[in-house]
Amino acid sequence: MGVLDGKVAIVTGAGRGIGRAIAEAYLREGAFVVGTAAREKAELDWLAEPQRSQRGLAHLADVSDIAACERVVEQALQHFGKVDVLVNNAGRGMKYVSPAFMTEPTRFWEIDPQVWQMIIETNVNGTFYMTRAVVPHMLRQATGSIIIVSMNYETMKRRGFSPYGPSKAALESASAIWAQELATSGVRVNILLPGGATNTGMIPAGTPSDIRSRLLQPEVVAAPAIFLASDASHALTGRRLTATEWSPSAPAGAAIVEGIGR
Repeated sequence: MGVLDGKVAIVTGAGRGIGRAIAEAYLREGAFVVGTAAREKAELDWLAEPQRSQRGLAHLADVSDIAACERVVEQALQHFGKVDVLVNNAGRGMKYVSPAFMTEPTRFWEIDPQVWQMIIETNVNGTFYMTRAVVPHMLRQATGSIIIVSMNYETMKRRGFSPYGPSKAALESASAIWAQELATSGVRVNILLPGGATNTGMIPAGTPSDIRSRLLQPEVVAAPAIFLASDASHALTGRRLTATEWSPSAPAGAAIVEGIGR
């Protein structure tokens, strides 16, 4: 028995890093999980392993494609009958701007506009497309949890972090607005962030060892992600949970929308 028994969760970007850590945690707690990856189906092979195959479903889908997002939701509904949780984790980071972004900041006017567009399309538009596709089904259920993976406010404003920082700032605004618009529906929207730079695929392979040794591990998000997906957080919306500061004894996190979730 787990705290998520019977719940159905879609986790985007579940092939590795934070997305995989959350998807694995949900499976351990008894949930059914639809995991997506944008380009390499092999990243999701772990979902087909014997101990997971009955409760896991892999789907190759680029979240910047509206139709692909709709297909993910349709597949989840056909396979499991409902969707209780959406984790918007899929994203593209600064390594597409420069593999040396950790040590050599790129000025915004030096960024290739196509790279800027790709990151915004995935991080901002992709989150909107996935959430737009799943919300009507959650509204019919009168319940649901939408989780948006974000980053520290300080990093959003860090020199050399365009367009990744602006993309996450946009999602913070979106989550605040969406939480208000869904406030009386039973569908909740919350932000989850690790609390610091994290050892994921967004960190270039050539990152110096002294920097890599200070990175958080993706599993830091598992416990608060389980809480946000569980019935224990049914009244919580418009909040921002930082994994490194989160505690089961004080699970509510900080408010991001005045009057929401209190």
